[in-house]
Amino acid sequence: MIEILRDYGVLLLVGQFPNGPLGGLALTLCLAITGLIASFPLAVLMGIARTSPIAAIRAPATAIVYVVRGLPVLMLIFWAYFIVPILVGHSVSGTTTLICALVIYELAFMGEVVRAGIEAIPAGQVEAARSLGMTYGQAMRKVVLPQALVHMTPSILSQLINLIKNTSLGYIISVNELTYAAYQVNAQLLTKPFEVYLILAVTYFVICWLLSLCVNRLEKKLNRSSTRNPTKEATA
Repeated sequence: MIEILRDYGVLLLVGQFPNGPLGGLALTLCLAITGLIASFPLAVLMGIARTSPIAAIRAPATAIVYVVRGLPVLMLIFWAYFIVPILVGHSVSGTTTLICALVIYELAFMGEVVRAGIEAIPAGQVEAARSLGMTYGQAMRKVVLPQALVHMTPSILSQLINLIKNTSLGYIISVNELTYAAYQVNAQLLTKPFEVYLILAVTYFVICWLLSLCVNRLEKKLNRSSTRNPTKEATA
């Protein structure tokens, strides 16, 4: 394993960069973070739509969430691979295809995170805001969402963990992320598949484990804050 890391560590870490395209672990993290950031505004809109008192808004959002959550990520990647070029009128890279699929995936799952965060805020706060003359949209933007987003942060980080693992499916369409880089290393060595894929598994585990520790610490910090200031949160 030491020899593999010595000879192919750079390939697993950054691919052919700077003499070629970025790949490996660096691309995996870039894909996951890009998917999370790009999907977040859409997820907020989806979460708001899911809690809307207007059925014509709530029903389509609910349908989208249930359909997307009922499909495997691999199916979304296949659909994006064939449909995105048709929509834009020209071929797109595997990286763009994967990002599109991850955004669709996160649109549904993080939308539910946003919905749960909104519903955790006491309804009386919205009623109080409306009584002060705010519209429903203003109450959501100025009163509900600022509080909900704070409590959603651990769940958002958990979604980042899921995205990091789901980027490995980009291997199917030859996106040069970490799993595909490991495949390339194994194709060159031929005789050490166990060692190569053990390194891959350990890398994913360490990254996700460290992020899980961050999620747990953040949740404990938020819980302590809520315990110390229950009255302030209830009247915020």
